[in-house]
Amino acid sequence: MPGAAGDDEAVETETALETARLQLDRAAAHLDIDPNVVERLHHPRRVQEVTVPIERDDGSVEAFTGYRAQHDSVRGPYKGGLRYHPEVTHDECVGLAMWMTWKCAVMDLPFGGAKGGVAVDPKSLSDDEKERLTRRFAQEIRGVIGPMQDIPAPDMGTDPQTMAWLMDAYSMQEGETTPGVVTGKPPVIGGSKGREEAPGRSVAIITRAVCEYYDRPLSETTIAIQGYGSVGANAARLLDEWGATIVAVSDVNGAMYAPDGIDTASVPSHDEEPEAVTEYADTVISNDELLELDVDVLVPAALGNVITADNATDISADIVVEGANGPTTTTGDAILEERGIRVIPDILANAGGVTVSYFEWLQDINRRAWSLERVNEELETEMLDAWDAVTDAHETYDVSWRDAAYIVALKRVAAAHEARGLWP
Repeated sequence: MPGAAGDDEAVETETALETARLQLDRAAAHLDIDPNVVERLHHPRRVQEVTVPIERDDGSVEAFTGYRAQHDSVRGPYKGGLRYHPEVTHDECVGLAMWMTWKCAVMDLPFGGAKGGVAVDPKSLSDDEKERLTRRFAQEIRGVIGPMQDIPAPDMGTDPQTMAWLMDAYSMQEGETTPGVVTGKPPVIGGSKGREEAPGRSVAIITRAVCEYYDRPLSETTIAIQGYGSVGANAARLLDEWGATIVAVSDVNGAMYAPDGIDTASVPSHDEEPEAVTEYADTVISNDELLELDVDVLVPAALGNVITADNATDISADIVVEGANGPTTTTGDAILEERGIRVIPDILANAGGVTVSYFEWLQDINRRAWSLERVNEELETEMLDAWDAVTDAHETYDVSWRDAAYIVALKRVAAAHEARGLWP
């Protein structure tokens, strides 16, 4: 068909910002909200763009570009991850910051949304170079972050050690140890137990909840999970432990497929043994084939934009639970909805990370650590409260699960804006 390739290409290049704005407008259409508030939410409060020069190990100097996008803080300090990835851009950070605003709101956390990072391939950096990059980046954005202003966290290409360096650099300039400036730190310097596992745990909790909603016992549920990093592996192992049958898991090299079920505990996660999933497999299929398996639940927990106009018609799962950020394009989502496939959105399903980051922030402010048992109990309570709120919107407005989550979030953010007003 003439133009078809061009249309598909447009979908494939849809930016996070374009997707976030479309989702905002779609949710707003269901609500009686001041259009001026919606207009404000189309735009970030600010985007800090900085140059981050570092000395490489060979003595040369290389400069990278870094960003910190702050979308909305009407409900509390900005909150969101920092990623190190070659494709970090201004618009990507703004779109992801918008998603963080909705994610915090749907969880009813007293935070707004932010996101940032450095356009760099972290695999090209030695540990020493990564530390120098982090400390210099911390200095460049120091004026716009802080425990009551904007609290970064780990994201793609960063980890607890990265947050430790950032916290130390910030603290040295402040003249006092300030653990609350970042979350996702090692517990020995104020990090929370259970933080790294939290996004995967929340995906598992929400998967269990949606299966219960549709009267599907986990013991009779088959699940395929794309991605076996922190999110995918932790979700897979919990769901396996709770009785579900995990038939496929994958990493960048391909997928392990076992129709009778995988012993997930015996398959090392990316953190435990990078890119090793296929080495433990008897049957290997591609990541694309995994997405199209005939299973009850599909969990895309790796990259964004993996369910698109090109493959949405081939998705065979009854339910999709988004473990990654933005794994479904707008057109892909519309196709799934038309086909009656239920999609549980990322801003709900993987919100365990920011929720336990909130717990970590509270622990830092109060200088009192929580036990892992308390963290997990509090996380489950928060996830199920959010699930109940989204379920109520789903049934009240007769909309998709994605629209329901955005309606919950937008109502809360809009109410805060209307209460606070506009600074003259």
